Amino acid sequence: MSRPRIVIVGAGFAGYRTARTLSRLTRHQADITLLNPTDYFLYLPLLPQVAAGILEPRRVSVSLSGTLPHVRLVLGEADGIDLDGRTVHYTGPEGEEGTLPYDRLVLAAGSVNKLLPIPGVAEHAHGFRGLPEALYLRDHVTRQVELAAAADDRAECAARCTFVVVGAGYTGTEVAAHGAMYTDAQVRKHPMRTGMRPRWMLLDVAPRVMPEMDERLSRTAERVLRQRGVDVRMGTSVKEATHDGVVLTDGTSVDTRTLVWCVGVRPDPLVESLGLPMERGRLLVDPHLQVPGRPELFACGDVAAVPDLNQPGQYTPMTAQHAWRHGKVCAHNVVASLGRGQRRAYRHRDMGFVVDLGGAKAAANPLGVAMSGPAAGAVTRGYHLAAMPGNRVRVAADWLLDAVLPRQAVQLGLVRSWSVPLESSSPEVARVPGRPEVPGRPEGAGRPATPTTPTTPDTQRSDTEPEGEQADGTTNDAAAKNQPDSEPARSRPGGEPAGNQPGGAGARSRPGGEPAKNQPGGEPAKAQPGGQPAKNQPGGEPAKNQPGSEPAKNQPHGERAKKGPSGSPRASGKPRRAVEAAGPRPAREGSGRPGKAPRAAGAGSAGKRPTAPSGPSRSAGPPTDPGPEPPANQPPPGPDIAPGPVKRTDGRAVEGDS
Repeated sequence: MSRPRIVIVGAGFAGYRTARTLSRLTRHQADITLLNPTDYFLYLPLLPQVAAGILEPRRVSVSLSGTLPHVRLVLGEADGIDLDGRTVHYTGPEGEEGTLPYDRLVLAAGSVNKLLPIPGVAEHAHGFRGLPEALYLRDHVTRQVELAAAADDRAECAARCTFVVVGAGYTGTEVAAHGAMYTDAQVRKHPMRTGMRPRWMLLDVAPRVMPEMDERLSRTAERVLRQRGVDVRMGTSVKEATHDGVVLTDGTSVDTRTLVWCVGVRPDPLVESLGLPMERGRLLVDPHLQVPGRPELFACGDVAAVPDLNQPGQYTPMTAQHAWRHGKVCAHNVVASLGRGQRRAYRHRDMGFVVDLGGAKAAANPLGVAMSGPAAGAVTRGYHLAAMPGNRVRVAADWLLDAVLPRQAVQLGLVRSWSVPLESSSPEVARVPGRPEVPGRPEGAGRPATPTTPTTPDTQRSDTEPEGEQADGTTNDAAAKNQPDSEPARSRPGGEPAGNQPGGAGARSRPGGEPAKNQPGGEPAKAQPGGQPAKNQPGGEPAKNQPGSEPAKNQPHGERAKKGPSGSPRASGKPRRAVEAAGPRPAREGSGRPGKAPRAAGAGSAGKRPTAPSGPSRSAGPPTDPGPEPPANQPPPGPDIAPGPVKRTDGRAVEGDS
């Protein structure tokens, strides 16, 4: 008899717990496969401490292969599920496609950012659901405080050191609490010229902070926030977001360069494509976490609407605590469906909640006992250490060092603004140049991004969270400008991307931006076929370094030829900066390798993602005559790569060779 094949989609709280429990229960008698975009489980409750510089990113990242030794890890994102054929189709991190057959399937894809139809939010706000977003926020806040400290203009200083957080749930409250402590420590060391101090604002339409918690704990959290100078405004939200700031629903305008979106989550839209009964975007399951009519299909975590047996007629909320417990029950029921053991119905008991407010302050109600102050802080950190499936000693060591040493307030610049758009299918994975598209899903647009939840604030924390295309399913120039394939929206928090980054103003060789002069579609470069032939290229004036002509200046006994960034000789008269600003050399069509920008193709190129125009093109019109046929002893260059570097005859590398 063949071994049963179990596939788990997602490695959040529910998926990770399911895989770990299944590995123990099956005793190596089943093939367990875990499909996830990253190779780590993210302990999301400690993410605000990463943004505040207390914990290093790897402390909250638990290795999947290291802690699940008998589970096969497949890196990729699920594109579709064939329920009748019992297969899961996925796309890997380098664009490769694959199929996973299964006998039992567990859907634990988690949740994504919940977007509201508010003008400017998708373009100017950033979420807080993955490591890339936390790292970006830390760099961005550090940079804004440094720029504000160096500014002489009070208005600019005030805008840069004003930070607006929308959503007063667990995540938003912790981000504001830790952020205020972090920026105060920076200003304490380097006071601002204008004498101003950082200002944090926490907004929510709810009547109080953390409305899902006990009222006494809400008052405790709000009191701590106000003591730290956080401007808490309940019953207020963002009406419009712009480059220079936000307009609030009460008519107030706030100048700011930072807008953090923590309003809540919605189920991953992957489950919408299954055509099964849904409940407010979640897949309906029975108390055993099994999909009715599909005995081989299970769902848990944020994508599952699990009946709450303690409150008939309701469903368990989308929290990490429930997702973690779902995973254990789901694993037992999967094994029971294979003929081992008895099924279990999911029934929970509320163990309470903990909220870390930074320092020795916290709000907690373990087992219903309301606590605050240092005692609550000790309980909160003890709970996190007990709940983490790994890295406990490293986390405790970072906490100890943070208590006795000052924090390192430096910006590494590893994550750019365009790498973490609010609308993204996977916030746990930073966008990179040339990242392959998922079939049927535009890059950064997420799976079908139609909001399926009501536009009320959902401030509960859960296990995963991505982003997608505009809330109304449309695109516009403003939205396109903050995508990596066009000139960035300069109003995005974090400032204007570097000119040599894809999506920055200088990356004119990327599709959707202003075509570089050495790219197809722009002014033909003198060194490219179709433009004015370069003197060292076939089809034009015979190169001086070719046989039978005047020796080239970059050959022995002559002046060295200047090199471009790719090692190829530059056309005479072409400035170095123009070559460097063109960005990475375009990859061959169909390569799909990450880090390679797609070749700029014409309008008729099939399979390429359309890009929004970001400015007038400098196209010089139709290409000129390429000239006579190349000499017989000189093969023509490829259509999408520049000729290789000229070799020296004395055995030494020419300056600029790679």
